[in-house]
Amino acid sequence: MTLILSNEDIEKVLEMDSLVPVLEEAYIELVEGRGGNRRRSDIVTPTTLRDDGLYALKSMDGVIPKLGVGAIRLNSDILTFPTNGNEMRRVKVPAAPNNRYVGLVLLFSTHNGEPLMICPDGVMQRMRVGATNGIAAKHLALAEADTLAVLGSGWQAGAAVLAHAAVRNLSDVRVYSPNPKNRKDFALEMSEALNIDVRVCTSGEEACKGAHMVACATNAVMPVFAKEWLEPGMHIGTVRPGATEVEKAAWPEIEIFVLLDHDDNAEMIYTHGVLVGEDKVGSYGVEHDDWHNSLPSLPQIINGDREGRTDDTQCSCFLNNLGMGYQFAATGYVVYQKAKELGLGTELPTDMFTETVHP
Repeated sequence: MTLILSNEDIEKVLEMDSLVPVLEEAYIELVEGRGGNRRRSDIVTPTTLRDDGLYALKSMDGVIPKLGVGAIRLNSDILTFPTNGNEMRRVKVPAAPNNRYVGLVLLFSTHNGEPLMICPDGVMQRMRVGATNGIAAKHLALAEADTLAVLGSGWQAGAAVLAHAAVRNLSDVRVYSPNPKNRKDFALEMSEALNIDVRVCTSGEEACKGAHMVACATNAVMPVFAKEWLEPGMHIGTVRPGATEVEKAAWPEIEIFVLLDHDDNAEMIYTHGVLVGEDKVGSYGVEHDDWHNSLPSLPQIINGDREGRTDDTQCSCFLNNLGMGYQFAATGYVVYQKAKELGLGTELPTDMFTETVHP
């Protein structure tokens, strides 16, 4: 039987305490050459829905033999690029019937190839990004780090807080985002989740002052963290590709940069001369140059192949340069095991998704 899950089902079973160790283990498998990840592929075209939008078909996949699973993530998106003052954002539009988004994860068995699970990608997407930033903080932040500043109050920001709480005993969490209501609601939600008082700040500078760790968790394609906010020993995490959330003027002052992975170039296919790159969607990753190639990857840091922090005064920054289908294999494994244990979801005959005709 093939398990069909909803985002609501996944929210019931996917927790940072269970995801972080499995994802960390999966990264070791990857750097040791026992796991496989294929780089992301995007096809970007015009859309008939609206003149200021684009259509994007995206896929990414990975296989983790140790866990017995492979996964592919598929997205069919309508993208728009609204501006607020001088800030441009990359925003997906819920354009499918009933105002919904389209993102799927297909999980397969490496034992016999069968489809184990089909589910939406939204909750898994949020949690795998948050967990990865938490793992980076675990290995790069000061050993005594217990203060977190969050820049952003949306979907990804919540996961960032939960992930940092899973790897550090947080005593002080502050949040800033441009929308006062959003940041207030976010603080209330996270206060309840962490059982501590999450403070609302009126500026990014106020939030970052004295923070051991900073989580940049926005959909901005322009910087949200300024050079002047850097303090000795600070660790910064990002979710947007290309470190666009960190002001480039700050880069020379940051001693340690760590990438998610070196193979971060997506295969980008554009049609009809649509505008892309910095003009439309922001950089899709750190440029492949000598500086980029010299940086350690997070799996190398976890595995001890490359050195991370060596001094308590060093500033570090994790660059979430591009998401990996491999992460969905690890996250899907956690979801599938727990959902089966609890009897969640709907089971359909696997024969509906397999065939007798030789592919």
